[in-house]
Amino acid sequence: MTETNTTSPQATTLLERFRPLFERIARGTVEREQSRTLPRDQVAWLAAAGFGAVRLPVHAGGAGATVVELAELLTELARADSNLSQIFRGHFAFVEDRLVAPPSASRDEWLARFAAGEIVGNAWSETGPATVGTLGTRLLQRDGAWRLSGTKFYTTGSIFADWIDATATREDGVDVTVLVRTAAPGVEISDDWDGIGQPLTGTGTIVFADVEVDPSRVFLFEDRFRYQTALYQLVLLTVLAGIARAAADDTAQLVSTRSRVYSHGAASLAREDPQILALVGEVASAAFVAQATVTRVAAAIDAAHATAADRDSEADRAANIEGVSAGSGRAHTPRDGGEQQGLRCARSIRTSSEPLVRQALAKRAGCVFAQPDRV
Repeated sequence: MTETNTTSPQATTLLERFRPLFERIARGTVEREQSRTLPRDQVAWLAAAGFGAVRLPVHAGGAGATVVELAELLTELARADSNLSQIFRGHFAFVEDRLVAPPSASRDEWLARFAAGEIVGNAWSETGPATVGTLGTRLLQRDGAWRLSGTKFYTTGSIFADWIDATATREDGVDVTVLVRTAAPGVEISDDWDGIGQPLTGTGTIVFADVEVDPSRVFLFEDRFRYQTALYQLVLLTVLAGIARAAADDTAQLVSTRSRVYSHGAASLAREDPQILALVGEVASAAFVAQATVTRVAAAIDAAHATAADRDSEADRAANIEGVSAGSGRAHTPRDGGEQQGLRCARSIRTSSEPLVRQALAKRAGCVFAQPDRV
């Protein structure tokens, strides 16, 4: 992998720390894709190296990384294997939720788990006849214990994780998130994703069959951090940016080593042909634009994080509107002349922050929305 410009000295330090591991991961990417081998070892390597804890403060066992610095790391990881950045999507969302939660023993316990290398997967989405905005998964109290029952799909990362962050509706009709051990009795995880996209992210089915739940691991959905939708989408942007960087790397490598040329080419070597070099430049330009988009969105999310302690204040609302809208503009490459629609990343959520999303729509027209727990 070639060197890239970083956003801060801290980002440089973090990249130097993790780049050898990313390069080790990259060496087996193609083989894993071709054989459909889940990257279990690679996720374990990253967890053991403290990758899942980089957002934690240093005193809590992390690296104190900003969202911008995390995004740089995720892009470089996606450059090595794009499945892996997406696998950590749900993990970093729950880490963020605990980081902005009020001080408590529960918060301290979760930060300690992250620092120890424990990973959280995702189980929000459901298929079937359920109405949009409702959940079929239920959390019911029976014989003095809380029990979770239901089926989830698109459970990215959970097959590799220690914990599952699942959404459910409590018996009183309140939506909650529930943290369940992947090894808990009654949890069945299947690698049955057969659609388009990245096949090695573990985006399959989870069945919760009367799983006993610790009440301390149940959280109100409405209390989730306000900018979660923007963070979820940022991770996907880093995946795209990493893929673009890898494509630029591969293109440059192919052209630099190609000896055969066309009889009507403009040079005796492909790497000296101005038409080919122009195309190489366009690929590199697209990768640059993708990374610039990632950095802008990440900076807006950092601003939202900074106001999270003053939830619902004027500054907090403004920061969250910017966070949602930051990724909804146009990203252009030299080839499209400024006409092709670029990356969009704002999505609505079923929480009290929906008015913020509507304001973001008014601020930046043209954003595409979908429920994050349906994707």
